[in-house]
Amino acid sequence: MRTLILGGARSGKSAQAERLAAEYDAVLYIATAAAGDDEMAARIDHHRRRRPEHWQLSETPLHLAATLRKEAHVARCLLVDCLTLWLSNLLCSGDETLFEQERAALLDAVSSCPGKLVLVSNEVGQGVVPLGALSRRFVDEAGRLHQDIAARCDRVIFMTAGLPQLIKGTL
Repeated sequence: MRTLILGGARSGKSAQAERLAAEYDAVLYIATAAAGDDEMAARIDHHRRRRPEHWQLSETPLHLAATLRKEAHVARCLLVDCLTLWLSNLLCSGDETLFEQERAALLDAVSSCPGKLVLVSNEVGQGVVPLGALSRRFVDEAGRLHQDIAARCDRVIFMTAGLPQLIKGTL
């Protein structure tokens, strides 16, 4: 079962993902964030304190597909939080080849990895078009990534005010 959970900031995406993952005994939480400042460090700490202690952790800011391929098996749930941070990390790396390779590798890994996979991502394409070129590219790339991931997932959930709205599949 592959699930994509989308929503805006503070919509309940991560909490919903954690509820789905909690159905499994073996969970690997794959964190894509890097604590670049105090605010992000506080956000990371909040997520860390909320997770059950027996869940394993992999901090994976760039090479997400390699982690999925290495860690996925039928008796484990992989929870990726979040794709938009991963996308930001790649776009800000300045390495266009890395971006293209990692994106393609992720789509392949999502299609083929065994076990349960829960992917969290921010829906950023429902607001105004950003002014800066990098911000516009981020919104465009996030939208394309979401479409491609959603096509490979069995279930897509959109979160609003902590409430899951089923877009694809069954709850």
